[in-house]
Amino acid sequence: MRPVHPPGLDPDRLRGLRGLLDAERPGLVNGPLTGRLIEGGRSNLTYEVTDGTAKWVVRRPPLGHVLATAHDMKREYRVISALYPTDVPVPRPVLLCEDEELLGAPFYVMDFVEGTPYRTAEQLAPLGPERTRDAVLGLVDTLVGLHAVDPTEVGLADFGRPEGFLDRQLRRWGKQLDASRNRDLAGIDELHAALGRELPHSPAPTVVHGDYRLDNVLLGAGERITAILDWEMSTLGDPLTDLGLLVMYSVPLGLPDSPVSTTATAPGHPDPAEIVERYAARSGRDVSAVSWYTAFAWFKLAVILEGIHYRYTLGQTVGAGFDRIGELVPVFIEHGLTTLTTLQDGSRKG
Repeated sequence: MRPVHPPGLDPDRLRGLRGLLDAERPGLVNGPLTGRLIEGGRSNLTYEVTDGTAKWVVRRPPLGHVLATAHDMKREYRVISALYPTDVPVPRPVLLCEDEELLGAPFYVMDFVEGTPYRTAEQLAPLGPERTRDAVLGLVDTLVGLHAVDPTEVGLADFGRPEGFLDRQLRRWGKQLDASRNRDLAGIDELHAALGRELPHSPAPTVVHGDYRLDNVLLGAGERITAILDWEMSTLGDPLTDLGLLVMYSVPLGLPDSPVSTTATAPGHPDPAEIVERYAARSGRDVSAVSWYTAFAWFKLAVILEGIHYRYTLGQTVGAGFDRIGELVPVFIEHGLTTLTTLQDGSRKG
């Protein structure tokens, strides 16, 4: 039976990839390459490539994509290259290719890392409560480690613009919302405006992952994190945005068969308060405004989901679960408003 090659990685391109690796990394590859698409990616395409002995991962933008700034391979490669010598678990970078001739887009190659991404509570359940708890607390500790890296020491001093970071983030996601408006969404503008009025003072900037959650890391033996993946939203900015997103994903949605992946209901999963306390104790940062960052995460995800719903209504997105994304958006808005109200009530009492 002839091998089935994934889209964007046909035999000719695999031969070209081997030629590039042979030229740039002599002796690395010891046979013909085969590849397969790694399922589960939401944006960039990720392939496993092997010579029958060793394995690597190739990352490239979506097929036919034209907005290269939104899928910057050089940026992803730069951050994992900078972090690889540190204690932050990232795959070993192998090669960056900005020439679009070979695969039809810029791409990079990194080592394949063994481990499992856990996307749902059902996938976590077989671990049992104690191992699940260890995994999530390890996720918090690894985030603390990332935020402890000095950007200047690893050559990332110019990796972003920390000044005015939160204000720019709010404006960015407000523009994203405006680009997807085709129905009334009660409370979304109220949430956006309230976030702008309550803007907290950011701590010293760090490398921010931008999409930090359990299914963007690989867990190996002993629930140890073997690699943090999907760095496409990374930058220099406010580290508490990563914490707020992690807290948001630790809140049960209370919806059966939700099309949005969440592990929060897995037995043993730490609740948001414990996650915040763990981060505060290990990082030494002031987390008193965590409700703002969590509310912002709810707003950001509401905008992302509304964008998916909008594209679905235009027939531009197909697949299981997309028909129910739209009904989730009001749930995220309500969570955001409730979270922000908690912050405001606490401020008045203080």
